[in-house]
Amino acid sequence: MPNPNAKFYSELRENQVPLQELLSRDSLFHRIPDNWHVIITDITNSTAAVQSGLHQTVNLIATGSIVTVLNVTFRANITIPFFFGGDGATFIVPPTVIDSAMSALLKFKENTLKNFNIDLRAGTIPVSSIYQEGHELRISKFKSSQTLYIPIVLGTGLQYAEKVIKGDDYLYPERAQQQSELDLTGMSCRWDKIAPPENHDEVVTLLAVSGAEVKQAEAFRKVIALLDQIYGKPEKRQPISINKLKLKTTFNRIELEMRASFNEGNFFKKFYQWFTQLLGHLYFKTRRGKDYLSRLVNMSDTLVIDGRINTVISGTNSQRLRLQESLDELEQQGIIKFGLHVSTDAVMSCYVRDLKDDHIHFVDGSEGGYTNAASVLKVKLRS
Repeated sequence: MPNPNAKFYSELRENQVPLQELLSRDSLFHRIPDNWHVIITDITNSTAAVQSGLHQTVNLIATGSIVTVLNVTFRANITIPFFFGGDGATFIVPPTVIDSAMSALLKFKENTLKNFNIDLRAGTIPVSSIYQEGHELRISKFKSSQTLYIPIVLGTGLQYAEKVIKGDDYLYPERAQQQSELDLTGMSCRWDKIAPPENHDEVVTLLAVSGAEVKQAEAFRKVIALLDQIYGKPEKRQPISINKLKLKTTFNRIELEMRASFNEGNFFKKFYQWFTQLLGHLYFKTRRGKDYLSRLVNMSDTLVIDGRINTVISGTNSQRLRLQESLDELEQQGIIKFGLHVSTDAVMSCYVRDLKDDHIHFVDGSEGGYTNAASVLKVKLRS
């Protein structure tokens, strides 16, 4: 019998109000059903991997875990909330797909270890268990650009789930027999590092959590207000611009994507993909290609709110110094704690099922933006 709330997220109202207003209206947030599950993927020792120059590989694996789960939910005709974190991802899924999603992720985990010698955690916890421990999980659907709706989650439930799944005594559940084929249809990482837009100097990756004695939504509103005041509207701080996009054209970069997709790389396959990439230059000069690039910018996932703020923005050095000073003041007042990393470029990996409508693009700061910002934040939280 089909689960009656499997379409819970699909049927949520899409909110087009400004983000600060959304965060001030409790009525626009809804409790996630008890029988749903949280899934978290995370690369073990990702900081060391990034410091060893494997940031691009780390991003590819994180993106691959998202593609793995989204292809399961696509086949089930279910829409779910998910969150990209640079070195992993978080999903909230109904019971109808938990077994098939975990089965696919365990296969992905096995292949990641085989192809890259990198260990990917893949764990799950019932939402009911999160509630039993006194944590909240409330969700809203927010229109973040002309064409992209993203989930906004308030509460500490996802952070609790992450702590459990990353714990030393957590046993990764063998939810179901692993499927024989790994479906990474739509995974695309064709873009080279992306320089900031014109008149911007740098890319900033910011993570922020609310203080212990502060209402989470109010703390987040203050951070978003600072971004709006210092950098302008979201489109003004967008790190992705069409004229800075460059296709990867070297064999080495294409081979990395092939390994991430777990295809055996021989010369002829690499040559074919390389030649296809070269043809991409011609496609993006056509009307359809230009339309796709315009939608790509609008569909770039540069803001994640999953019980904390995770965002990638671009601007000038002076803007960032003002932001740091203002965030320091909020931190001294006990309103937030934050981690921040400055990069020279943005990096982007993609999930493209359809060049017209069905695609999303995951953005991080180069040189380990999210991973390094998280390291800074973890030190503050421990102290």
